[in-house]
Amino acid sequence: MKKKAIILLSGGLDSITVLANAKKQGYQCYALSFDYGQRHNAELNSARQIAQEYQVLEHKVINLGLGSIGGSALTDDHIAVPTTLQDGIPVTYVPARNTVFLSFALGWAEVLGAYDIFIGVNAVDFSGYPDCRPEFINAFQVLANLATKAGVEGAEIKIHAPLINMSKAGIIKQGTDLGVDYSRTVSCYSADKQGRACGVCDACRLRKIGFSEAQLEDPTYYQK
Repeated sequence: MKKKAIILLSGGLDSITVLANAKKQGYQCYALSFDYGQRHNAELNSARQIAQEYQVLEHKVINLGLGSIGGSALTDDHIAVPTTLQDGIPVTYVPARNTVFLSFALGWAEVLGAYDIFIGVNAVDFSGYPDCRPEFINAFQVLANLATKAGVEGAEIKIHAPLINMSKAGIIKQGTDLGVDYSRTVSCYSADKQGRACGVCDACRLRKIGFSEAQLEDPTYYQK
């Protein structure tokens, strides 16, 4: 019997690569996305299309009110998305986002009898977010097996972060080898309703560099 896996699917470049990776490994995939009040909501449309294309067994989109606490340019319209590099952790960091996302994935995994959770965090070409580091994933791995019935009863739940030590170019190359169509993905923090990218935010900058270093054509749809 194939093992079940929860895939955190944002609709972006990294998460589709993780989904393709899990499918290749033979997992029965269940996709989990979040409408958390993000201004780049077009990514959810992308996530729905990707989930359908990859024929996941079920795709849940959970509504979260992270916008109600604000504190991030992605959830608070009063904070502008920066178009230049910032020192330290940028204002696009969403407080506790990956902790919250993984907690929901952990709960659904228990319900499904799934013992594998995949997340597309990356600690190399990233914006300095604390919840994209190996230390965070390792800590949540410990938590997952302390806080769940499955873990207590000896059925270890594994948090997979297969992209965590890869460059953006390396991720793109891997996805291309897996047949991923990156034109379907939305990474931009300021994407319009059609999913077209601004081309100047941090996410766009990293994506552009990735395709350039991978020596592959950038299929992203830009606003200009």
